[in-house]
Amino acid sequence: MITNPKTLIFIPTYNEFENVEKLFSNIKSLSLVADILFLDDNSPDGTGAIIDNLVSQNKNIFVIHREGKLGIGSAHKVGIHWAYDNDYDILITMDCDFSHSPKYITDFMKYSIEHDIVIGSRYLEKDSLKTWNLYRKFLTHLGHFLTAALLHLPYDSSGAFRLYNLNKIPIGVFALIRSDSYSFFFESLFILNFNKYTIFEFPISLPSRTIGSSKMSVKDIFTSLKYLGLIYMQTIFNKSNFIYSANI
Repeated sequence: MITNPKTLIFIPTYNEFENVEKLFSNIKSLSLVADILFLDDNSPDGTGAIIDNLVSQNKNIFVIHREGKLGIGSAHKVGIHWAYDNDYDILITMDCDFSHSPKYITDFMKYSIEHDIVIGSRYLEKDSLKTWNLYRKFLTHLGHFLTAALLHLPYDSSGAFRLYNLNKIPIGVFALIRSDSYSFFFESLFILNFNKYTIFEFPISLPSRTIGSSKMSVKDIFTSLKYLGLIYMQTIFNKSNFIYSANI
């Protein structure tokens, strides 16, 4: 067990200029020994420039700028590889819109001592989504039902608020993930679970976004459903696609 793990908090952004400074301030108030990596997909609202200013004033903040929106899953892949390349022990991923409260980060760290993946779950606490509108609640619960029924994942499989214990998970496991969109989240968890890495959930409450708008489009929804179907078919006919081998 590493006493003081080198920790990275990864936050992808797109049009979050009203949130990014406040989120950083809230994380800073926790007095954590951790670095922060932002990845901005060329936000037209100037989010990238705000992050650059934070980087210039704080030695523990880093940023990756991309030329445009390349998919939330691809952003997480870049963040994961950056964490491995820079020798981090722990990676925490979260959204920038305050649906993921920084107050839970200390809980993630506590549970990471005994588990490979830690998830902040929306389904373990009653009324955790009480401020969400009916449409978002329906989509979220539908996704949870389908990933549980088809992929046998009892976890909150579509959420981005996670911790990965990189000392226990080889980088090659993440190379098995194909999705670059929102389906990255349930595909990655399915592969980690399939390869028998330990997963632990603890309850969180998710308030609705108060500033800005959701980034998920109708196209993203249909792409995720299509990907879910493809993974399900592979679990029937070609499970070898999900098996990690250090010799590959």
